[in-house]
Amino acid sequence: MKRVVVTGAAGLVGSEVAAFLEDHEVVSLTHDQLDITDRDAVEQSMGTLLPDAVINCAAYADVDACERDPHTALLVNALGPRHLAIACARVGAHLVHVSTDYVFSGDKAVPYDEWDEPGPISEYGRAKLGGEQEVMRHAGSWSIARTALVFGKRRPTFVDMVLARARTGEPIHGVEDVTGSPTSAADVARVLARLAVERREGCFHVVNQGSCSRYELAREVLELAGLDPAKVTRSTAAELPWVARRPRNSALVSIALERARIAPMRHYRDALEEHIGETCQ
Repeated sequence: MKRVVVTGAAGLVGSEVAAFLEDHEVVSLTHDQLDITDRDAVEQSMGTLLPDAVINCAAYADVDACERDPHTALLVNALGPRHLAIACARVGAHLVHVSTDYVFSGDKAVPYDEWDEPGPISEYGRAKLGGEQEVMRHAGSWSIARTALVFGKRRPTFVDMVLARARTGEPIHGVEDVTGSPTSAADVARVLARLAVERREGCFHVVNQGSCSRYELAREVLELAGLDPAKVTRSTAAELPWVARRPRNSALVSIALERARIAPMRHYRDALEEHIGETCQ
């Protein structure tokens, strides 16, 4: 049995992790219980708990809010991981840090692998890349787990917004020039748990297989829910009131995960079907 600390435990992914660590002691810490931007609190917490591994799911993930407030984005997404990395190194804990597809520019025509050069185009992406760099520099043992377009049960996401708008008759705009890798929060959590317990070092892309545009995803959501996909209207990123730029193509492929002999994650359509089935019950 190992002691695993989960930070950001109230979030979309963090809330799912404990379910995959049933044979271990899990300490789940929400933001109210541990603010990772508070260096002294992080040092005291890790020094008291003495974890074998830490899974950092804490993040400032509102992309447009980060663009308006880059200072806070850096505090949470870069400086916070630095505090965790240093504290983990002191107690010999393996740090699994959750990052994002938005560390990439989106200029690549095919999915990004773990060895592609990052080049963020938003303050959110820049701060998350900073977090990766801090973990690599300061943690004694670490995993970077990049994920993307996550959907799950903890809070509403794009998937749930599409369903809600279809039911109320509100317009649904699907951006057709932004492509990514839709991913189940529970599927991410399963892999994070394994990376932590097995102390798998390196950078991994932790996403469901396949990729699509927001327009295609919205139509698939409605089809799986037995609703009319024609309700989705095509739009472009330039037409929406987004503050931050989004990568045109931030689809990820999981080469490192496959080579580590970790079971490949299922296709996003299978995960989406399961999620919608649970949501529509």
